[in-house]
Amino acid sequence: MRTPRFVAAVAVVSAAALGLAACASDTGGGAAEFDPEAEVTLTFAFWGNDDRATRYNDLIAAFNEEYPNITVNTTFTDFPSYWEKRQTEVAGGGLPDVFQFSDSYLRQYAEPGHVLDLGTVSDYIDFSTFDDALLGTGRLDGVQYSLPTGYSMWANFVNDDILAEYDLTAPEGGSTFDAFDTWMADVTDTTGGAVYGGTDYTQRIQVFELVLRANGGNLYTEDGELGFTEDELRGFWASGDDIRDGVTVPQVQLEEISPVSGFGAGLTASEMSWSNFLGGYLADSGAESISIVAPPTAVEGSKDLYQQGGLQIAIAANTDEPEASAIFLDYIVNSPEAGEIFGTTLGFPASTSKLEGTTLEGVDKQVADYIASVADRVGEAPPVPVIGYGSLEQTFWDLGKELGLGTVTVDEAVDRFFTEADVILQ
Repeated sequence: MRTPRFVAAVAVVSAAALGLAACASDTGGGAAEFDPEAEVTLTFAFWGNDDRATRYNDLIAAFNEEYPNITVNTTFTDFPSYWEKRQTEVAGGGLPDVFQFSDSYLRQYAEPGHVLDLGTVSDYIDFSTFDDALLGTGRLDGVQYSLPTGYSMWANFVNDDILAEYDLTAPEGGSTFDAFDTWMADVTDTTGGAVYGGTDYTQRIQVFELVLRANGGNLYTEDGELGFTEDELRGFWASGDDIRDGVTVPQVQLEEISPVSGFGAGLTASEMSWSNFLGGYLADSGAESISIVAPPTAVEGSKDLYQQGGLQIAIAANTDEPEASAIFLDYIVNSPEAGEIFGTTLGFPASTSKLEGTTLEGVDKQVADYIASVADRVGEAPPVPVIGYGSLEQTFWDLGKELGLGTVTVDEAVDRFFTEADVILQ
């Protein structure tokens, strides 16, 4: 059992404890009125699947061994439905007390005041276990609104079973995009199209971000605006013309197997995504072995990768139980029990205390080894995403798929993206 940071406030009702509580109440957290033995019920929402729900249930059971007076009621949905539900709740003023959050929505929820300033409940959360760069993924204008459960790195996954079957070698990690395109073409040729070299990576805004960062840019600015031009986007999408012509898996085939990816279905030998997807890819593909190599880079020696702390935990600003919510949030992001139960399924543990409870073996060890292998390529975290980033990401992906289907030209796709971006950003 770990030792809570706020043990003084919990253990005794003394003048010192009340003094600490009074100081905390000055920050707006209301700690002076908090009764650590009172029966409290919290609502907690998250997106995910049955496996994640089982892990959260196990975590709550462990949490209740320490805090039997705090009942946690959970709900979960898939990712798109999750944010539709949160928007409905925002309109009605009824967000869950604690909820899974995303850095993509930080401006959208923090600027109007929908999420709690965690500084107001700082007596109940240990921030010292996080690197500042990771704290920054949940910080806006100097205020900490959320904390990451873990972090991921952009990666390139390779199906070792397919490579062995066709006597192929893995692509070189950190190669140029041209070299990687050549590798994909060789895979497609060698298999006779039974397996394609990969998926059209120009559909992913994260790969575009990689190219921008390699050249000293970002997807968005510190002021919440787009950080790239129409010509930059046009050049990126046009760079995929050759691989869309028989090298990568045809988009029409991907539409037939959706929501499973081409890599998950065994139609491709490689696919780029976040490092914590390894377990899911193994489950979907049935492969005995999947390697993780560094993605291609647009500029050799650049710091284009970063620690992506996208999956966060936040507290509703209008919660009736800010202190109990903070206790539960701290348990999710900081407890060794969370590390033991979740491993790297919520990303590589972002806090040192959570990492202490994580047994790095199998898939978790492989992810840890990959993260260590690209340490020299990691740069600063990008600015906080623009309001509506989630919609922009989906628009980017949808237009990329239309390019694959041949229903739009690159010029038309660029025009549509910026037209929709103007609407979203306003």
